[in-house]
Amino acid sequence: MSTEFVIRRAAREDVAAILALLADDDLRKLKDASVTPRQFAAFDGIDRDSNQLLAVAQLADETVGCLQLTFIPGLSRDGMERCQIEGVRIARHLRGKSFGKQMLRWAIATCRDRGCGLVQLFMDKKRLDARRFYESLGFKANHQGFRLYLQD
Repeated sequence: MSTEFVIRRAAREDVAAILALLADDDLRKLKDASVTPRQFAAFDGIDRDSNQLLAVAQLADETVGCLQLTFIPGLSRDGMERCQIEGVRIARHLRGKSFGKQMLRWAIATCRDRGCGLVQLFMDKKRLDARRFYESLGFKANHQGFRLYLQD
């Protein structure tokens, strides 16, 4: 059994563990973390897309974190590619123990290695601890974001 903190590309068999991490959310408690065919289809689409990277973090063979990187090519800023980070979660019992920082530093290094000129993310304004966490990594809250939900 490994006690090393390892971050790797997610595999289809990780979907249930990822959903369990996403379901443990103080703002939006998800009712069910069981995997649906639609979620497996979403995973398959992410996995096929070269501009997507769904990653999991493991400690002692347990999946303890996840995040998704979406690489966005663009014409602005002289064709600079950017990365959107979403779905960042660390298992509740490991929060505040530097695993989240390790995971985000890995994500930033992955973006840098790919040649991205910008890394961005959004967070709910109610997540004050998350804001402090992202600011400690050098992120700046310098833009206003908007969302329009087309489905529940």
